[in-house]
Amino acid sequence: MNEKTITLDSINPVDLYGVNDSKLELVKKQFPKLKIIARGGNIKVIGDDADIHKLEEKINLLIAHFNKFGSLTENNMERLLAADGEKLMQTSEDSNDVLVFGNGGLTIKARTLNQRKMVEAVDKTDMVFVIGPAGTGKTYTAVALAVRALKNKQVKKIILTRPAVEAGENLGFLPGDLKEKLDPYLQPLYDALFDMIPSEKLESFMETKVIQIAPLAFMRGRTLDNAFVILDEAQNATASQMKMFLTRMGKSAKFVITGDVTQVDLPKHQPSGLIESIRILKDAEGISFVYLNEQDVIRHKLVRTIIEAYNKAEKNK
Repeated sequence: MNEKTITLDSINPVDLYGVNDSKLELVKKQFPKLKIIARGGNIKVIGDDADIHKLEEKINLLIAHFNKFGSLTENNMERLLAADGEKLMQTSEDSNDVLVFGNGGLTIKARTLNQRKMVEAVDKTDMVFVIGPAGTGKTYTAVALAVRALKNKQVKKIILTRPAVEAGENLGFLPGDLKEKLDPYLQPLYDALFDMIPSEKLESFMETKVIQIAPLAFMRGRTLDNAFVILDEAQNATASQMKMFLTRMGKSAKFVITGDVTQVDLPKHQPSGLIESIRILKDAEGISFVYLNEQDVIRHKLVRTIIEAYNKAEKNK
């Protein structure tokens, strides 16, 4: 057994330890073989040399993240403490490529390794399928890429669409005109846009059809040229709807298809068009596939726990 003291010079200990040592507990959980005692700006560590060295590397990584971004959330820590933490910091969080400067000084960029792969895939190919569970930033990152393309004049319009399928509920009759009936299905797309474009500008874009949000059924018969097009919740598109949508692609267009194959809300007898498309197009030239997982979850940390628990239950079946 060896002992070493790590001194924190470039960070306030509270920023690393968290309130009531909540963040420090994450570090201890990652290194169960080490005895870790934190007092003020010093961390005394007792254990094997190899483990102590690895812990020191991780702490330096956490401090580097805080000094660069000015914050260190528990979600950040969990990702950086993971086995590929160094690679994640290097290829994603350490990137200076801000996708969009949003409202209120919000900077929007790829926050995880697989989100970065998504950005790279969209830059390289014109059609990208992004598959992953809830909370991994599929829709949000796709909308940010679309807004970036519009601001950089790479496209003339943004078209956002999703199937109007209820998530396991029958909402019955909805009052109001067609827009009022459909808006609840499209709200996640509005939410992302409101973060990225000032409200007056967004309203102007929507009035002039520069930004269009519509249910998937409304895409039939259209040719989508010079547009960044996102099909969200694609797992709820039928096979015929998916084929219809993919063949709308016009000149100078970018298509991003996002979905979660574990949350299909179609009737049981109706196969998912997304799952079929993945099977049919997996080897097609010029189409990219990016897969996100629970390590990419950027919502509350419990979302990752929930996804892992459901995945384990599914495997046990």
